[in-house]
Amino acid sequence: MEKKQVLKRLYVGGLGHTVSEAELQERFSKFGNVTDTEIVIRKDDQGNPMKTFAYINIGISEADLKRCMSILNKTRWKGGTLQIELAKESFLHR
Repeated sequence: MEKKQVLKRLYVGGLGHTVSEAELQERFSKFGNVTDTEIVIRKDDQGNPMKTFAYINIGISEADLKRCMSILNKTRWKGGTLQIELAKESFLHR
């Protein structure tokens, strides 16, 4: 049975502040075809990073998505504990 890949947008929270787009792409490309990564770093009033998260666009089958979530979610990586979920629909695209 052929796995049908669908483009999904994942939210990846709990990232360490030093993670690069290339590292994210490498980490998630084991599960599907990563087409885009976007890292967001929220800073406090002094400019210190408080929260780092990313959005990843990935062509992935449902089976591989479940595998990705079960393997990577809640794991420690690069100084953070990953929180992976399907991204909520952006208010810009409604």
